[in-house]
Amino acid sequence: MDSVRRIGILFGMERSFPPALADVVGRLGGGRVIAEPVRVGALRQDLPTGYDLILDRISHEIPFYRTYLKCAVATGTQVINNPFWWSADDKFLNNVIARAAGVAVPKTVLLPHKEHPPNTTSESFGNLAYPIDWDGVFSHLGFPIFMKPADGGGWRDVYKVDDADAFFRAYDQTRSLSMMAQEAIEFTDYYRCYGIGRKHVRVMRYDPKAAPERRYALDGPPVDPALIRRIEKDCLTLCSELGYDFNTVEFAVRDGVPWAIDFMNPAPDCDIHSVGRENFEWVLTTAAEMLIERALHPRAFEATGVWPRRLAEQARTGSLPVAQADSHPGAPAVSAGKPAPKPAASVPPRSPGPRAGAR
Repeated sequence: MDSVRRIGILFGMERSFPPALADVVGRLGGGRVIAEPVRVGALRQDLPTGYDLILDRISHEIPFYRTYLKCAVATGTQVINNPFWWSADDKFLNNVIARAAGVAVPKTVLLPHKEHPPNTTSESFGNLAYPIDWDGVFSHLGFPIFMKPADGGGWRDVYKVDDADAFFRAYDQTRSLSMMAQEAIEFTDYYRCYGIGRKHVRVMRYDPKAAPERRYALDGPPVDPALIRRIEKDCLTLCSELGYDFNTVEFAVRDGVPWAIDFMNPAPDCDIHSVGRENFEWVLTTAAEMLIERALHPRAFEATGVWPRRLAEQARTGSLPVAQADSHPGAPAVSAGKPAPKPAASVPPRSPGPRAGAR
């Protein structure tokens, strides 16, 4: 029987990280572990993948790969990151979990779709309380506000708005996406962190306003060691809660407090041309060591991280930070299956949710 453990790397347009990772795994694996690009064609349901472990860098963009990885898990292959949980996760739920774990996150509101999602009509939204209490949303968050998809990445469909008119202009462009409106953290410092294996952290200065090739800055003023320790702790907490072994977490620092801004990045940027050589070398070696250890010492399948136990315990003791969604007494209930009432005169015609505003 072949005693060499095989690691498959599933990737898309990347060209620097995957081959370099395969080389480092081969070198550090000492003949016991090798890594190579995954090869998959038309998939039969009765054949194993042939890999002991697969690192997933692209299935969030390609549903065929996501189904392939779920089947791989079902037939005994370890997959990083877990495709079942990744399929179910979203950024709004991430915020709920982060708050329960004691990590600072911005105030956030989940918004109804601006347009009808595919295969739905106004009759599909019988449970939607309408009209939306936009004044309540704005009062809760304050301006400026960031709008971003609840399940998205790569800075796509992200808007920063400074007033209600700008909010509604941006909202009109969000189509059928499920969007979040989020308090803007006016930061003095910003950091992006690699979280590897739920025990290794690389804290990187990061400028989200710069061009992609200049966002990772190695130089800057001295940083308070206590702040770095807090960032490292919060990064590891989030990765453990969510069950991600390869992730990045972003923190905006306001008044000395790191606020977690984005921490659902299970296929993070690892390109040498954007992250820089020092960061590239760190993530390359740390990821290779983590993958080798997992290939040699497989773990039992985890449905997700530790958050279900935490939230269940908090619910049991009555200490759940987010017990209920905000309720707005002025928002009328809508009976199932009945048309929504007309928007109130105080609500701009362009601003309602998917009932009257859908096109």
